[in-house]
Amino acid sequence: MTVLKVEDLFSGYEKKPIIKGISFELNEKEILGVIGSNGAGKTTLLKTILGIIPYPRGGVFIDNKELKEDPFAAKKNIAYIPEVPILYGEMTLREHMEFTAMAHEVNKLDYGKRSSFLLKKFRMEGKLEHFPNTFSKGMRQKVMVMNAFLYDPKIYIVDEPFIGLDPKAIEDFLQLLEEKRSKGSSVIMSTHVLDTAEKICDRFLLIEEGEVLAYGSLEEIQQNFNLHNRSLREIYHRLAGEVSLESEGWDE
Repeated sequence: MTVLKVEDLFSGYEKKPIIKGISFELNEKEILGVIGSNGAGKTTLLKTILGIIPYPRGGVFIDNKELKEDPFAAKKNIAYIPEVPILYGEMTLREHMEFTAMAHEVNKLDYGKRSSFLLKKFRMEGKLEHFPNTFSKGMRQKVMVMNAFLYDPKIYIVDEPFIGLDPKAIEDFLQLLEEKRSKGSSVIMSTHVLDTAEKICDRFLLIEEGEVLAYGSLEEIQQNFNLHNRSLREIYHRLAGEVSLESEGWDE
C-alpha cells in the first residue's frame, strides 16, 4: 500500500528550482533512504513534503490526499525529526513532551508509559525540569527523537538523524524506528551515513542538483546501472561523479 506519492515535483525558493521533476513512492512499512551531497536538495524535498516550502508544479499525495488541497489532513499523521533541533527556550523538557502529546491527542495513560520508557532509554530522566539552552547538541536531538516517538504517525520524515547522537543513542533510535515500522509506520530518511542506510533501508532515492540519479532497491539500482555487487557508497560516488546536471528555471 502506498502512503506517499510524489509526482514530477518542482520546488525551491524565489522562482529558482532546487527540486526538479522528482517522482517516487513510499510504501507501508518501508524505509526509503534519500541520498545526496550537501546542496543536492534533500532537505528541500523533505520540507516540501511537509508543506513548509510551496511547490508550483507537481503533486504530493499523503494517504491519497493532495497536500495543497487539504494540508492538515495530509500532514496530521507525519512526525518530523529535523537535522537542526527546533526547541522552545522557555519550555522545559517535560513541557516539550507534554505539549507534543497534547498536540497529537495522546491519552494520559499512553503518554505516561511512553514518556517514561523514552526518558529511560535515552538517559534523560534527570533532565525533565531543565531548559534546552542547558543541553548539548546531542541532548537536543534526543528531545526531538523522543517527541517523535511519543505518538504513532503513518510516516516519519527524518533529516540527518545521526548528527550529534552518541553511538548508544543511534542504536536506540534505529531500534525504535524498526519497531515503529513493524507496527505499520513508513520512513523517509535523509542521511550521509551510507553504510547504515544500506543496512536498514528498503529502497533508495539518489539525487544530485535536485534531480534523480537512481531510484529503487539496491539490487534494482545495481542491475539498472550494471554495477553488480557494488555497495551503496560505491554506486553513489560512481553516479554522482559521472552525472553533470544543469540548473534551469521553472519554465520548460
